Amino acid sequence: MRYKLLLIVFFGTFPLSTQLASAAPLAEEYLKKGQLTAGATALQAHLKKSPADDEARFGLGVIQFFQSFEHLGGTLYDNGLRTEDAFRGLPAPIRAMLAQNPNPKSISYTDMRQMLQTWVNDLKAAEKTLSAVKDSNVKLPLHVGLIKVDLLGNGTPVDAKFLLSQTGGPQQQQAAENLVVDFDCGDADWLAGYCNFLCAWGEVLLAIDGQEMFNCTAHLFFEKVDTPYPFLVEGNRNFNSILGGPRGFNRPLISDILAFIHLWRFELKEPERMKAALAHLEDMQRHAKSMWKYYLAETDNENEWIPNPNQTGVLEIKVTQEMVDTWLVVVDEAGEVLQGKKLIPFWRGKPGTQGVNLRRVFTEPRKIDPFLWVQGTAAAPYLEKGTITDFASPEMWGRINRTFGRNNFFTLAFWFN
Repeated sequence: MRYKLLLIVFFGTFPLSTQLASAAPLAEEYLKKGQLTAGATALQAHLKKSPADDEARFGLGVIQFFQSFEHLGGTLYDNGLRTEDAFRGLPAPIRAMLAQNPNPKSISYTDMRQMLQTWVNDLKAAEKTLSAVKDSNVKLPLHVGLIKVDLLGNGTPVDAKFLLSQTGGPQQQQAAENLVVDFDCGDADWLAGYCNFLCAWGEVLLAIDGQEMFNCTAHLFFEKVDTPYPFLVEGNRNFNSILGGPRGFNRPLISDILAFIHLWRFELKEPERMKAALAHLEDMQRHAKSMWKYYLAETDNENEWIPNPNQTGVLEIKVTQEMVDTWLVVVDEAGEVLQGKKLIPFWRGKPGTQGVNLRRVFTEPRKIDPFLWVQGTAAAPYLEKGTITDFASPEMWGRINRTFGRNNFFTLAFWFN
């Protein structure tokens, strides 16, 4: 289920049939052609003339969201992302579409940071547009299976129908072609929340100083690298040769992988960005509450992306009132943790005596070392006595398991945002 839910966010490949929308919105014309830049320009011009048109504003936000990935993919392609071994198991037409750049640029650490900054800026623009959608009756019907996105920026936008023509059967192809979702005001909050989630990770990556990791290991991922160690790019970097051939193990490649693992410790380059990341997570939680306010107020039943308990959604997953109530408790509890009002239980020492103030991890950032966090010593500066989050209680997880099913919660959490 997780795989299908992830695909529908980008391509709408969930194999369902549904009725066609009666009138295509302006955004869909460009989404179906894969002309995102032209679509964004047209919709921005339209909104200058008709600023009250929230359908167009919603469509612009969707286009801007997909543009963020096109721009990211295009930059990765231009800078020689090494994809020659990544798609060997896929059909030949898909491998050809995802082939790496034969004449890439040389990428520097400054280029890498600028790529991340552009991605964050694009997501912020999409979130700002989506957050401005206020019409509670807005509808944006989209044939999501026909949305084309140029994920690697090499001039070959692809939709779900094409992917399923290579990997699925005729029934799945037809379902992708016919699938329509009538996105509404709650869904604008849903997508804005995901923009904030991705922005938070982008800000964390920009907060840290990854120069040493880039210098020592970027050649594993990019064809041409501006590194003070040019000998790193001169050997065999093919991951399929990691166990070697006639000469045995590929020792240089194995040592590069070990160096990559060893270098997972980061000084902070721009610590203020950690506060920006926290703000994005708080906005995500705000959108998560707002979207359910809109969902629960709906009385129609038209190709719903996320239905309320009285609706039937296109995913044909029944949402009960108990699921909604439990999820809103989870969202509220996450807000308490982000605000520092409740603590994450500490996993060392006497249980229940102290916890980690997650808010202070963002507002008082220090060197980030995942291995020392697992050990516990990196958490020491943030330990406090106080109320431990209910996420640590058997009662909370008992309620979650009863409501969602023991193995379904995290899949549905991805869907619910």
